[in-house]
Order: sequence, then structure tokens, then C-alpha cells
Amino acid sequence: MFTELNVFKIAYAMATHAGKRQALVSQNVANADTPGYHAKDIKPFKEVYAAKARPGDMIASRGSHLNGASGGGMDWAVTESVDGSDPNDNSVSIETEILKGVETKRQHDRALAIYKSSMNVLRTSIRTT
Repeated sequence: MFTELNVFKIAYAMATHAGKRQALVSQNVANADTPGYHAKDIKPFKEVYAAKARPGDMIASRGSHLNGASGGGMDWAVTESVDGSDPNDNSVSIETEILKGVETKRQHDRALAIYKSSMNVLRTSIRTT
């Protein structure tokens, strides 16, 4: 009956998104003095997830479903800023990247909290039956 629980898929996708974004933030900080380098980022998780799961659309939770999109296709396209505000055409702002890093850590912590809470609910439901 419960072969795949969507809450675990969402928590996994959120943690994966946070990891990918943290890697881009690190890359931006490492290239803060590189001439011609433009800061990279990805869309926020809520925008990516909202684009994937539109209200009213059916989502296939397993392969035997006939209609509906599979739950795994999230578009995490890397975007690059085009404006270089420095004389060397570099668009990286260390302050902005630090704020992105903090936001990403919070997102990762939130994904872990969702996962742990869901596991506790699942364990409790198994014990009471």
C-alpha cells in the first residue's frame, strides 16, 4: 500500500537541491577574483517544485500508473548572471554568496527535519498497529 511515500521524495529532492546550490555558491566564492567570471545559481526549490507539480495534474507514484508525469523530473538549470559590476567583468559579490550559503544551509536543515519527523510518524504508526 505504501511502497513510496511522497514526503520522503520531497525531503530528498530538497536536500539534493540544497547540495547542488551549495556547490555553486562555493564555486562562486572560489572565483570571486577571476576576471570575466559570472556568478551561477539555480532557481529556488519552491519554484522548481511548483513548476513540476501544478495543481490538478496527476503524478505517477509508481511505474504501473497509466497517466501522469513521473515524479522525478525537476528542472534545476544553472543560471548565470550577465552583469559584471567590477572593472574586470566579475559579477560575484561575497556578501550575496554568504547570504545564499546561509539560506542553503537552512534549506538543508529543513529537509532533514522533514525527513526525521516523517520517520517518527512512520515509526509511531507501525508501533500502534
